[in-house]
Amino acid sequence: MPQARSTANSAANSARPARKPIRYADAGVDIASGDRAKDRIKALAASTLNRSVLAGVGGFGALYQLDRRRWKDPILVSSADGVGTKLKLAFQLGVHTTVGADLVNHCVNDIAVQGATPLFFLDYLASGRLKPTVLEQVVEGLATACRANGCALIGGETAQMPGFYQDNEYDLAGFIVGVVERSRMVTGATIRPGDILLGLPSTGLHTNGYSLARKLLFEVAGYKPRQHVRALGGRAAEVLLTTHRSYLPVLQKLTRAGLVRGMAHITGGGITENLPRILPKGTAARVRLGSWPVLPVFEHLRALGSVPQDEMMRTFNMGIGLIAVIPAEKLRRATALLGRLGEAHYVIGEIVRGNRRVIYR
Repeated sequence: MPQARSTANSAANSARPARKPIRYADAGVDIASGDRAKDRIKALAASTLNRSVLAGVGGFGALYQLDRRRWKDPILVSSADGVGTKLKLAFQLGVHTTVGADLVNHCVNDIAVQGATPLFFLDYLASGRLKPTVLEQVVEGLATACRANGCALIGGETAQMPGFYQDNEYDLAGFIVGVVERSRMVTGATIRPGDILLGLPSTGLHTNGYSLARKLLFEVAGYKPRQHVRALGGRAAEVLLTTHRSYLPVLQKLTRAGLVRGMAHITGGGITENLPRILPKGTAARVRLGSWPVLPVFEHLRALGSVPQDEMMRTFNMGIGLIAVIPAEKLRRATALLGRLGEAHYVIGEIVRGNRRVIYR
């Protein structure tokens, strides 16, 4: 009597080979297209390199040599961030150069508030199926901002992940490394009551609060991305896509002149959550509402959703992208310097005794 075949053998016999060879492209990953795109972006990255870069894009790791003649007691400062749901607007409008600049400038500001000079930047871009021209536009934005900030685009990762991301959409993140002399670090440790809060204007939402902004504009108000909205002074999505500015040139001047005790980049969490990050124990920040011009986009968002004041202040920057803490006796010098630079600035409050929080009045 013949023996019954095992289940394993039955499964093996039923798994017949495909009639034609299956390649990686059949699973959604086009290696050849990816290679062509990488060849294009290598030239963009190369335009940002300097003599400190010993090996940039193309190797398993990028090599960077710190100039020890310039830096005597160097401290490396690093940060990583993303662009968030602002990317959805780039997808809708087909505009992909601005989000790269957003990412670089955001990361530059994060280390500049500690007195650091940016050295090099790496990016991570992951997508499902992405046109090579879109990838090139994103990296063009990265490279343009890196050159403007004196920062080398030294490497990164471009990943094709079909089935994980929707076609023609992508995620974008960045990592920056900078350097500061130990004696010139700006930590906020010396902040004390009586110091002045000097606010520098933002260009718009920068890179935070977009989930709420998109809900209010496109769901609550029902605007179309390309629709001109009088209250915003432009097309809805274009206003929201306004590039996150870099404060590096201004901050370098302030720190080299020895005029700041601390600086806060106002990003996600607004003034409410970012300013306390630099306050030492026993201090608080008293911020005077109405002491700076609030941009129309924020006023319109507030009106559309009847958004409470405290929610606005901890979601958006409200028109202030950076706050510098200035000793009262140096305020005149600081404002004179900013005036010579043509930089708008506002005295928005002062440091008082308290428990590391923001007090609005």
